[in-house]
Amino acid sequence: MKNLQPNSYQCFVCGVDNDFGLQLKFYDTGPGEVTAEYEVPDRYQGYPGVVHGGIVAAMLDEVAGRAHMGGDPPRFMYTARLNIRYRNHVPTGVLLRMVGRIGKSRGRTATATSVIYGPHGELLAEAEALLVDVPSDVLESVDLNALGWQVYEEGERDLEERNKT
Repeated sequence: MKNLQPNSYQCFVCGVDNDFGLQLKFYDTGPGEVTAEYEVPDRYQGYPGVVHGGIVAAMLDEVAGRAHMGGDPPRFMYTARLNIRYRNHVPTGVLLRMVGRIGKSRGRTATATSVIYGPHGELLAEAEALLVDVPSDVLESVDLNALGWQVYEEGERDLEERNKT
């Protein structure tokens, strides 16, 4: 099972129109599991050749939260707490693999874990997240279509833009 999850237009991590963002694509790869692969460009480095810790945190945060988005309907959640362990430097310019897994769920809160692996399968960073449901009144007031919340197949957004002109 490898199903592509939706992206939005402007999210820093997944936004297809955010030229300053990471533009990651996430896949449901099993019950309660999501993965992404990404080669971080040098523009997101802290030290030469090393991904800035804030970018590492953003990737861990997103993949943890997206583990809960794989249901039907998806569960949209805010991060209430994110505990990160930086195990080793995360290099730029190499293919990284991120995995998020759901944890316990109780009422309107849930937990999830996330990890980043290096090109040889080595654990580089990991996180535990406490997540809280987006309140239903907030979610009901959001037009997901206007945010571009949909599955974008490879190159689909480029084709959409060309057809508008």
